[in-house]
Amino acid sequence: MGDTAPPDWMIRVKEDYFKGGADFLRSPELPELVDAMDAAGVERAILISKAGRKDDRARRYAEERPDRFALGIGGFNLLRPMRALRALESFVRDHPVAYATVGPSFWGDGMYPPSDAVYYPLYTKCCELDLPLCVNTGIPGPPIPAEPQNPIHLDRVCIRFPELRLCMIHGADPWWDTAIRMMIKYRNLRLMTSAWSPKRLPESLLHYLSSRGRDRIIFASDHPVLSMSRCTGEVANLDLADEVRQAWLYDNAQSFFFAQRKPGQ
Repeated sequence: MGDTAPPDWMIRVKEDYFKGGADFLRSPELPELVDAMDAAGVERAILISKAGRKDDRARRYAEERPDRFALGIGGFNLLRPMRALRALESFVRDHPVAYATVGPSFWGDGMYPPSDAVYYPLYTKCCELDLPLCVNTGIPGPPIPAEPQNPIHLDRVCIRFPELRLCMIHGADPWWDTAIRMMIKYRNLRLMTSAWSPKRLPESLLHYLSSRGRDRIIFASDHPVLSMSRCTGEVANLDLADEVRQAWLYDNAQSFFFAQRKPGQ
């Protein structure tokens, strides 16, 4: 969520993958966004910002309404680790950051899966800061390499960094069963259903959510690509126990992103 024009790959996603209209990537003004949250019953949202960017809309919104917004921080050049880690630490010190984020397919020409040592400085710094790290998993929409986002690459990460609070984001299609098996294996791993229509989620994930994975699955929309009202409405229509729905929509994000560490500290 920023003030600059979207990259070419995002335009391709809009036009070729989602067949989206003119409003697909439109960044809402603050009152409009808060109204959309209120209408969908959303207490707090996490907006994506970029380390090193002088000014962006997400950061302004979080500063103006810290009661409603926190930030996810991404855009790291992990080939220049010390510069990236200084930027991350400075940003976390000065802003209400809920997590850091990285998309393996989206930088370095998709050459570096999360098991690569190039990520280790970032993992170490997130452990030091007690900062959750979100990693894109699943085949991405743009025409870029997909294999680095196979969740199996997090296997060695979870072994070597058991202190790292790690979350797979944007689902894990078509490797859902791998992602579920990984969460059964590792206590520090979660999965966020961002960018997935809840009614399109596989039965295997919903079964895991309703059983031993009740505390492992975190809700998110992908507003405005997938609106908050659409996603919360679809969750309401799923055949889930009330306590399972409550954990997915609220409790799991609250405990994973906010309970152990106060944003901005």
